[in-house]
Order: sequence, then C-alpha cells, then structure tokens
Amino acid sequence: MLLLVIGLLIWVTVHLFPSVFKNARSNIIGKIGLGPYKGLFALLILLSIVLIVFGWRSTTYQDIYYPPVWGRHVTYLLVLVTFILFAAAKSKTNIKRFLRHPQLTGLVLWSVGHLFANGDNRSVILFITLGVWAIVEIILINRREGAWRKPQAVSIKNDVITLIKGSVGYVILMFLHTYITGIALMT
Repeated sequence: MLLLVIGLLIWVTVHLFPSVFKNARSNIIGKIGLGPYKGLFALLILLSIVLIVFGWRSTTYQDIYYPPVWGRHVTYLLVLVTFILFAAAKSKTNIKRFLRHPQLTGLVLWSVGHLFANGDNRSVILFITLGVWAIVEIILINRREGAWRKPQAVSIKNDVITLIKGSVGYVILMFLHTYITGIALMT
C-alpha cells in the first residue's frame, strides 16, 4: 500500500506543481533550463506510474464494498469514452468545442467507471485519488488560463479519425490490462 500511496503523491504533486507554485517553477526553469525541467518532470511522472502499478499489484486485496453486477459493463463503456477523449485531447476535433479538457474529463470518467467495477481498498484509493486530482487540475487550469475560447469547427473526418484512434487504443488496453494490473478482462 505504501508504494501505491507514494506513487499517487508523486503524481499529484508533480502535476499540480506548475499551477500551485508558478514562481517556483519559473525559478527552477531559470536555473536548469526548460529542457532539463521537462526531463525531470517526465522522469518523476514515470517513477510515479511505476510505483502506482507495483504498489497496486503488491497491496493485499480487501473488499470495501461490493460493486453492482452491471458495474463492469458501465466501466467498459466509460473507459471506451475515456480513450476517445484522450485521442481528442491532442487532435483538432469538434469534441474540443464541447469539452475544454477532454483528457482530464476522460480521466474522471475512467476513475468513476472503475469504481463501478472495483470495490477493493487499492482500487478505491487509486481511482478516487486520480479522479479528484483531475477535477482539481481542471479547476486550476481554468483559473490560470481564464475564459475559454472554443476552437473553430473542423471536418467530421477529424472526429471519425479520433473515434478510430480511441477505439484502437481501447482494444489494445483490453489485451494489455492483464499484464499491467494482473486482472484479465477477457474472461
């Protein structure tokens, strides 16, 4: 459990740092440069992911609540939507005309979805922490960047490509889920 909590603390701290400590971020960039700062940021995020995965897998499973029998199906749907939103985040798509933060919104849906399918201690800690972090991040980014200027409409072709990218990512994850979490989805 300790590795999981440390990994989540690193993830949240590193991601919130630029919004909460703007002056400290600028000072660090001034001292070491933007490239090394981004490298350090990426290294800490990678470390947090490794700690989260190993921490989650090494934590003894203990039920906190029993999810509904239909919860797994809701999870599948919300994770598919999540992957589409992740694909939309870095693409020119009409989805961004309706959602200012598609990737963070997707992470909230991913977290909520997993709580419909998992009621154990390690899952509750992981998914609530990441879901709350994503909501806080959305609020801080909105405050930092001010009023939202919606992008112009783009071709429907972009949306179709985004749907395909997200769906392909979803299918790949369905097969890799066992290796990442130790839980097979295709049973």
